[in-house]
Amino acid sequence: MPGLFSDMSKILDFLFPPVCPICRAPVSEHGTMCFDCWLCFNWISNPKCHICGYPFPADLDLGPRPLCPVCAAGRNELDWLRAACVYDDVSRTIMLPFKHAGRIKYQKIMSRAMIGALDGIPGNVDIVMPVPLAWRRLFKRGYNQAALLARPIAKVLGARMDTSSVRRKYRPDMGHMNAAARTENIRGVFRVTHPERIRGRVILLVDDVMTTGATFRELRRVLVAAGASAVYGVTFCRVVRAI
Repeated sequence: MPGLFSDMSKILDFLFPPVCPICRAPVSEHGTMCFDCWLCFNWISNPKCHICGYPFPADLDLGPRPLCPVCAAGRNELDWLRAACVYDDVSRTIMLPFKHAGRIKYQKIMSRAMIGALDGIPGNVDIVMPVPLAWRRLFKRGYNQAALLARPIAKVLGARMDTSSVRRKYRPDMGHMNAAARTENIRGVFRVTHPERIRGRVILLVDDVMTTGATFRELRRVLVAAGASAVYGVTFCRVVRAI
């Protein structure tokens, strides 16, 4: 059977040659981007905040464990957080269609980049948890984009993926809200339905983008209240503001 699947894959590659999902240039594998498109992204690398991954200017020598002002003050959203790239004009060209327009062809690009961003994660992860969607929004969209990203991440980490231990109430979309409004809008929106699955576990939250951190902050609050020992996070991109 493995040989049959391999032959089928070769036939499909011959009939439908793999191309970059962004520019349609030929690539070696379906779902991967070409080198020219890869160079266009603002990938986050060192130096960055040791806790939240906030990127610092490349010419700064801040030592092995630098902290941004937010984390140095103890106001970090999660116990550890990483993003693959900066949210900008380039990253939004795949993130927004993936999130809102059913362009799931970008899933492999995004999840692979997120897996790369997990290098240096502080310890073993017990549960990979995509940020939940309210049923109303899930029904309208047809899929949870965070769950599509979380599945390959859980497989690589050898961790259990959990999509049912936390429920989310419907609230208005936060796309155009400022930080204070987002914090108020998200307050009380999550409810842990199976605390026995959460207690004593290290949880990795997965989402497509982090804007102000309000969603992660609130989700961490309810998970820690339910007994989680640590809450980490990873996103494809993050908004980077001056701090």
